Amino acid sequence: MSDATASGVRPVGVAVLGMGTVGAEVIRYMTENAEALAARIGAPLALRGVAVRDLTRDRGMDPELVTADPAALVARDDVDVVVELMGGIDLPRPLLLDALRSGKAVVTANKALLAEYTDELADAADSTQSDLYFEAAVAGAIPVIGPLRRSMAGDQVERVVGIVNGTTNYILSEMGSTGADYSETLAEASRLGYAEADPTADVEGYDAAAKAAILASIAFHSRVSAGDVYREGISRIAPADFESARDMDCTIKLLAICEKLQCADGTEGVSARVYPALLPNSHPLAAVGGAYNAVVVEAEAAGRLMFYGQGAGGSPTASAVLGDLVAAARNKVGAGRAPGESTYAALQVASMDEVATRYHVRMRVADKPGVLALVAAEFSNHGVSIAQVRQTEAETPEGAGEDAEPTAELTVLTHLASERALADTVSALTDQDAVTDVTSVIRLEGMDTE
Repeated sequence: MSDATASGVRPVGVAVLGMGTVGAEVIRYMTENAEALAARIGAPLALRGVAVRDLTRDRGMDPELVTADPAALVARDDVDVVVELMGGIDLPRPLLLDALRSGKAVVTANKALLAEYTDELADAADSTQSDLYFEAAVAGAIPVIGPLRRSMAGDQVERVVGIVNGTTNYILSEMGSTGADYSETLAEASRLGYAEADPTADVEGYDAAAKAAILASIAFHSRVSAGDVYREGISRIAPADFESARDMDCTIKLLAICEKLQCADGTEGVSARVYPALLPNSHPLAAVGGAYNAVVVEAEAAGRLMFYGQGAGGSPTASAVLGDLVAAARNKVGAGRAPGESTYAALQVASMDEVATRYHVRMRVADKPGVLALVAAEFSNHGVSIAQVRQTEAETPEGAGEDAEPTAELTVLTHLASERALADTVSALTDQDAVTDVTSVIRLEGMDTE
């Protein structure tokens, strides 16, 4: 990656912030494929430096390129593109703002930063007509940001639904196939390296919510932040939920769902939400197993499109970063610019209470005459229509005495209902003496909406 070229074309200077698994892969590929990249860009890439936290580690590269001062590296006049792979928010945020405001292009995989501060970053990019690329922030190697920003720029996107977190998809896939409970499967995911030492961001849906915010913002030309996304994790999913799912020819997936809907005031709005949901086995996302990701986009003209692949890992994520790097470098050579932020629609984010879907409700009730009618009445009282009811004899809880009253498990499948109506129904059921416990409420997606 020398500055000298036979044609005399000025190299594109690159600063890399962070040299973890992804950063190391990006640098390796830049080095090993320098000639091919130069041919694609129209100029060679020149690595100006790599910012790291620990200077004592052997990075396997020229130590003159390694620095612990990312601000000084970003400020260098010979840096044209800043590739940010540090993660976090507080440290990279001012660095990327400075880069964009000084006319440098930015490539980042930082979903948390983008989900909170896309507006700031986009405004900084617009102030100097700089590029802000972030394909790797949503689904690793899967190209979905680019198609939404460019290929579908003339279409009307109606809905985006995806499996965008590999850790949770691995856990749910294993629970479904082995019958193991959540804690066992999480431990196995940690042993295999699929789960972080602290898996909270993944299993409680924070990671997927940040990605949903990014997808919704781009798809619907409106600013949506991570705080706007309704979020539930997978820690309460039990083997019994998968048993019910199998009975319905379904599976359970943690879904990120972004869609247009009509708000209570009659205006068009955006819903962005993350939660575990029952999904028919006939749905294309149901077959996405292990740590893989997939995103389905539904648009007015294009219809349904599906993007599938590895959503995490050093090499897959580096692939997306490198694609953005090549695009940003091309624009530097050709004095062009990528599409910027588009928020012209400015749709309001709908309350979760306004979302309507179908529900699968499991509850333990007293096994005696009249209880089923009582339960049905509570659903009816709150405007929730029942599609199916299934009753099975429940096992006697451990420690219950011989004179314990027999109980049954009721499984209720509803027609379309609002979140508020369902929540009110569950609250009313728990107040009934005949209802021992509402053990599970899982939404259904991808089914008929009658």
